Amino acid sequence: MSRNVTKLLPFVDEVQVSRPDDAPWTSALRQEGFNRYRESGLPTPRTEAWKYTNLRRLAGMNFAPNEAAPEGVAIPEDHLVKIDGFRAVVINGRFQANLSDLSGLPRGLRVEGLANMLRKSPALLEPLLGRIAIRDNRPLTALNAAHLDDGLCVFVEKGVVLDKPIHIVSIGAPCGDEAASFHPRLLVSLGAGSVATIVESHVGKGAYFSNGVAEFVVGADAVLNHYKVQEESDEAYHLADTTLRLEDRSTYDGFTFQSGGVLARNEIYACLDGENVDCRVNAAYLGAGKQHIDNTVFIDHVKPGSRSREVCKGVLDDQSRAVFQGKILVRKDAQKTDGFQLNKALLLSRGAEIDSKPELEIYADDVKCSHGATVGELDADALFYLRSRGIDTVAARNLLISAFVAEAVAEIQSETVRDAVSDMVQVKLEMRHEGRVNER
Repeated sequence: MSRNVTKLLPFVDEVQVSRPDDAPWTSALRQEGFNRYRESGLPTPRTEAWKYTNLRRLAGMNFAPNEAAPEGVAIPEDHLVKIDGFRAVVINGRFQANLSDLSGLPRGLRVEGLANMLRKSPALLEPLLGRIAIRDNRPLTALNAAHLDDGLCVFVEKGVVLDKPIHIVSIGAPCGDEAASFHPRLLVSLGAGSVATIVESHVGKGAYFSNGVAEFVVGADAVLNHYKVQEESDEAYHLADTTLRLEDRSTYDGFTFQSGGVLARNEIYACLDGENVDCRVNAAYLGAGKQHIDNTVFIDHVKPGSRSREVCKGVLDDQSRAVFQGKILVRKDAQKTDGFQLNKALLLSRGAEIDSKPELEIYADDVKCSHGATVGELDADALFYLRSRGIDTVAARNLLISAFVAEAVAEIQSETVRDAVSDMVQVKLEMRHEGRVNER
């Protein structure tokens, strides 16, 4: 006997499919996203991909219409990755040219707000925007498309090698006394043989919901280093969908560090649509309180000779919960595939919990693929050794935690970014150390 299941359909009332000066394809993109989202609603635990992450609390919240970025929002420098690069600032999903520092961009690099490009250069966007991130069976991606408005575009022309990273600073803030919701879009295109580093810092204050979608196209022989730090407000919801299309002999080095948000899900779909592609999708996280941190990754090996590596390591304390879902798909023609996947979690309290779901789906017969998952506590012998050397318990715990996370951070190929992220992790652990000392 079938049951009627009520759909969760927040965020639909403010959808405006057609807008002044729209190109026809832009309105069509919004309409398709709106139709797909209205058909499915927010995902629930009945959906396999969302089995371990429940959005019902989010669906019950009230959000103010995001008609304009709030004024007077300061850039929280202390919470950003400390790197020297071009800076593009986005507040509540809207590009802020006055707060950005894009002076001295080299020839062949274009960094511009999405809304401005939709007005000025829609023909440049049409082959890419909304064509990489698939909306079928991905309701949050469809919802983002329905709200398509602003965000950021990065275009790197063929053969251009950037000597400075592009630092995208995304800031969330409430609208007055009400929580805000926003749906930014990031579009990045690297031409053949180009090299670029993109760093994302996600920070904020107060209650808000960020539903971001990023689309990356990495051309033949191009190299993209993409690093993301999610340190949202303790009251924030952060749902992010990143889709990659990697062409022949391209390289993608990705890393995500998550420590913020009351609920955060970082979802990555990597399509290795070329031969001899090198794809690294790694992550680390620190969870505490009642945080819920979800890392979901799908790597699709379409053609032969490519390599993928996925290492995800996390630390959970108090009543925090984590989710790891990692799947490697090797298609029939993807012979000589080399895929590696590893998930490790460290539980510091009896109330902490992780759901881990590694998967391999292989249709080729000449491959080398492996996956593994482990969950454990701090090594009692190592802790005893440090205590016997005069190190107090809290400091000893933090040394072991730091070493555990450092193995994941070491996967970052850019030395500058690796050092910056390592410093940020250390600061977070020191803050935890001070908090535990004060509790005693």
